[in-house]
Amino acid sequence: MKKIRVLFPYVEAGYGHIMPMRSIDDTFRRKYGDKVEVISSKFFTETNDKYMIKYEKKFSDHVRLYNRIPPIGYLGSFANHLFGVKLSTFGCMRLLSPIACKRSIQHMKELGPDVVFSTHWASNYYAEKQKENKPYTIMYCPDARLNKLFEYRCDLSMISMPYGYYKALREKRYNINNIKLVPFLIRNEAFEISKDKKEMRRTLGLPENNFTVLFAEGGYGIGKMAKITKLLLKRHVPLTVITVCGTNTKLYEKLKALKSTDEITYLPLGFADNMLQLQAASDVFCGKSGNILAESTFFGNLSIVTHFANMIERNIADHYINTVGCAIKEFSPKKTADLICGFAQDESKLEPYRKAAEAYHNNFGAEEAADLIWEFIKEKYPGIE
Repeated sequence: MKKIRVLFPYVEAGYGHIMPMRSIDDTFRRKYGDKVEVISSKFFTETNDKYMIKYEKKFSDHVRLYNRIPPIGYLGSFANHLFGVKLSTFGCMRLLSPIACKRSIQHMKELGPDVVFSTHWASNYYAEKQKENKPYTIMYCPDARLNKLFEYRCDLSMISMPYGYYKALREKRYNINNIKLVPFLIRNEAFEISKDKKEMRRTLGLPENNFTVLFAEGGYGIGKMAKITKLLLKRHVPLTVITVCGTNTKLYEKLKALKSTDEITYLPLGFADNMLQLQAASDVFCGKSGNILAESTFFGNLSIVTHFANMIERNIADHYINTVGCAIKEFSPKKTADLICGFAQDESKLEPYRKAAEAYHNNFGAEEAADLIWEFIKEKYPGIE
């Protein structure tokens, strides 16, 4: 029997889709890579097709747009809900770029997978549209609940946040067999990093005893970070302030020019490939909502959410604020700066949030999801060993 081909297609639509894909790809490959053929695919760019590349870029452009003008993001979420699964998917896939859609379906056929695991609705759509030898489809939603595009048909859905799971079960198409609640697919490297904050600060060359706050606004660096940082750097409180600007070079140059008081150690960064270490060294994460909150929670930190770009991000924040209890919302830059200084001067105020984050620690990792994929494959291909 030929080896089953299991495809993990990467789609660049914000870091929240790439991070879980790396996690499950690496974990499944380590555990079951000797039993099946595992294919990692940079789906939209590996063929150098200009229409596919341009279409994937639209995902990132929309993320930037929603962060600059949140009402547009909310309008997009509302429109998907209003039009429903089929019309929303048809509009996003067929109308927005019909040539890219046709060529992406063809590329999926060329890859010839037997199983496709998606963390973005687009690659799942192409797999479902295969007319011959349709692969079995598994889709992981990294959000707090399934939006309409993630409700497009697939053979098995996975989600990590309980509210979204139980909400889906109330709908006719879902049951305990075709949707599974799994731990959040955090990067596997997180488990290798020390949670001793002082040790990690020494490793990074940061002041060991300073209260440390990490700012980030996602990979595109759009949010309130600059305003809050300017206010914070004027305070006479012993702090380490780390700002990560991602690919936003203009923001980085702007923040790099700022000066701080003598009491504050200031570290402005552009794109940081050591975000997990920075999270581990910090006491508080501060920035816009998104799946970066998972990393902050993993390392036992309070998250201060300063920005929502759309309903998806609002629901993610709601999970960490109200279900987990390790985050708070504060949209005022001045009040955010006041909060940070207040925590720095009395760290006991952080304890309820730290305890809540630590109590949620077991809800991270890709092992369970990888095992479910394997069980799914064995069920669909009984002869496999």
